[in-house]
Amino acid sequence: MLRYLLGRFWQSLILLLLVSMIGFAVLNLAPGGPLSQFSLTPGMTQADLDRIASQMGLDRPLPVQYIDWLGHLLRGDWGRSFRDGRAVLDIIWEHLLATMLLMGVSTAIAIFVGTLIGVLGALKRYSIFDYAATVGAMVALSIPTFWFGLIAIYIFSLRLRWLPAGNMYTIGDGSLGDYAVHLIMPSIVLALVNIAVWSRYMRTATLDVINQDFVRTARAKGLRPRRVLVRHILGNALLPMITLLGLQLPTILGGALVTETVFTWPGMGRLFLDSLGYSDYPVVMGLLMMSAVLVLVGNLAADLTVAFVDPRIRLS
Repeated sequence: MLRYLLGRFWQSLILLLLVSMIGFAVLNLAPGGPLSQFSLTPGMTQADLDRIASQMGLDRPLPVQYIDWLGHLLRGDWGRSFRDGRAVLDIIWEHLLATMLLMGVSTAIAIFVGTLIGVLGALKRYSIFDYAATVGAMVALSIPTFWFGLIAIYIFSLRLRWLPAGNMYTIGDGSLGDYAVHLIMPSIVLALVNIAVWSRYMRTATLDVINQDFVRTARAKGLRPRRVLVRHILGNALLPMITLLGLQLPTILGGALVTETVFTWPGMGRLFLDSLGYSDYPVVMGLLMMSAVLVLVGNLAADLTVAFVDPRIRLS
C-alpha cells in the first residue's frame, strides 16, 4: 500500500507540473495578454505599458516567467491580483468554501437519489419506472446545466416566489436557514446531470451483482430479501461507484462554474470567469492549480477508499 501511495504521489506531482506549464503557456500566449486591461485605461501610452510590463516582469522570456512563478508558488507565494493587488491565495480561500459547500451538497443529493433510482431500476428491470428513469437520464444529459438553472429561476423565483433567484445569502440576514434556502436551487440544478450518470452506472453495477453466484446462494439459504439487498447486492455494487465519484470531480467542478454564474454564487467558478474577463492571470492560474489539486486529491481518496473497503485490492 505504501508503494502504491508513493507512486500515486509522484504521478500527481508530474500531472500538476504539466497542468501548470500548459495553463501558463495558454494564458500568456492568448490574444491581448496580461496587459490587455491596462491598455484600455484612458490616456495609457505605449511607454506606460512598457513600464508596467517591466515592473511586473512581463518583459522577460516566457520560460523565465514560468520558472519564477513556479518558484514563488512552491514557497507559498501564489502572486498578487492585477486587479486590486491582493494576495491570490487569500482571494481563492474567500471563494473556496462557497464552492465546496455547493459541490458537497449537490454530490450528496446526486449519490442518494442516483443510487436509489439505479437500484430500483435494476430490481424492476424493464418496468415503467425503469423506462421512465432511462428517458429522464437521457433528457438530463442532453440539456445544458444553465438551461435548467434559468428554468428553475423562472418557475420557483419569478412565478411561484418560493426561492431566491441567486446569491449565497440575504444581505443583513446570513442565518443558517437563509443559507439553506439559497442553497436549494443551485445544488439541485448542479446535481441533475450527476444523478443521471450515477443512476445509469448504479443500475448496471446492480444488475451485474444480482447475477452473481453468491447472491443466488444467499437467496437459496433463505435470507430475507432486504438483507440480501443491503449486505450482498448494494455493498458490492457500490464499489465501482466510489471510483466513479473520483472521476466525476472534474465534471462537478465544470458544472459548478456554470451553476455559480447562473445563480451568482460567490464561488471559485464565478471568480474564474470574472478573472478571465479582467485578464487577471495570477488569479486564473491560482484557480487552475487549486482545481487540479482538488481533482487529484479526490481521485486518490476514491482509490484509497476502494482499497480500504475491498480487501482483494488491498491485499493485491
